[in-house]
Amino acid sequence: MTISRRKALSLSAATLAGLSLDVLRPEGQHIAYAAEQDDWPQQLVERPLRNGFPAPLPLNPDGSAPEHPESAAGPISDPLMWRSPGRQTPEIEFDYRQMQIKVDTRGLATRTGTLHFSDLEQLPIRSHTFLLQCGAPNPRGIVKWTGVRFSDFADMLGLIPEAHYCRFIASDRFYIDEPMQTLRHPQVMLVWLMNDEPIPARHGAPLRLIIPFRYGNRSIKAITEMTFATPGPRMPPLPA
Repeated sequence: MTISRRKALSLSAATLAGLSLDVLRPEGQHIAYAAEQDDWPQQLVERPLRNGFPAPLPLNPDGSAPEHPESAAGPISDPLMWRSPGRQTPEIEFDYRQMQIKVDTRGLATRTGTLHFSDLEQLPIRSHTFLLQCGAPNPRGIVKWTGVRFSDFADMLGLIPEAHYCRFIASDRFYIDEPMQTLRHPQVMLVWLMNDEPIPARHGAPLRLIIPFRYGNRSIKAITEMTFATPGPRMPPLPA
């Protein structure tokens, strides 16, 4: 489908995404995004919820994620949600032993600069097996993750209590902001091994954040930058 530049400017980002992905209704009918935009209601109206969304996220009574036995670990099902042309995995350095990740603490910690694997391997190494669940029925999978607690990493940086947020930016320029209260939960990890092997590129090498009690899109893949701030900073521009 092709549209004029004037028309494209008038459409929302979500509308353009729907057009490019050729989204289908559950009953198999195409969603007429352009028509819906032209006929946008002039008041709030009732609309059906997305079919099967959000998928149940099983949690313990205290809000933490259940831990599974290592014997239950396996692959993550598709599709993968890269925000890149063709949803292809961006080309970066995938070897975790060669990672170089920008860490900007903005005067809120005693350490800042470029994170290397040699910095992480000084911390206690931990392995946990969690369900990674998307808001939709897929992708999902029970996975053994190996890495370090984010709280140990934060302490290594010497972050002060007034650091409220961290912004994580991935190789596809997708980003999330997470409060330090969430990141310091003992189940939150920075990981480089998946089922005892280096994380495959398509699943987030060289370093991935794991927040097992949130939906999978919060466990951001292929971290390239971390910025700490109070409150969250603005999104930096795309590279030229």
